[in-house]
Amino acid sequence: VQLQASGGGLVQAGVSLRLSCAASGVMFRTKAAAWFRQAPGLEREFVASISRSGSRTSYADSVKGRFTISRDNAKNTVYLRMNNLKPEDTAVYYCAATGKSFGTFSYARPDEYASWGQGTLVTVSS
Repeated sequence: VQLQASGGGLVQAGVSLRLSCAASGVMFRTKAAAWFRQAPGLEREFVASISRSGSRTSYADSVKGRFTISRDNAKNTVYLRMNNLKPEDTAVYYCAATGKSFGTFSYARPDEYASWGQGTLVTVSS
């Protein structure tokens, strides 16, 4: 599956932003998906994941209550709604997908995902 992330930009702290990840090349509803992020000099970290149907989600503690992951399988797209953005949210955000079933793998580990988008940069100024 090919993934294309978009929606990043330069924003001020406190505002909202929505990232999109469009999939092509496969029936996207057969894939669990996730968002990761990587700040300069740091390792890639888990942000949120969602099951194939969208009925199950998981979040990193640092974004819980502020970010929402969702998907529209009819549009082959996964979203990440980010509210109340903070400067520490500044990073390149990557979407990822896997054919594994939610609950059978460690969704927070990057090596569990076979497909990755190119990343979209989110910069939050204070």
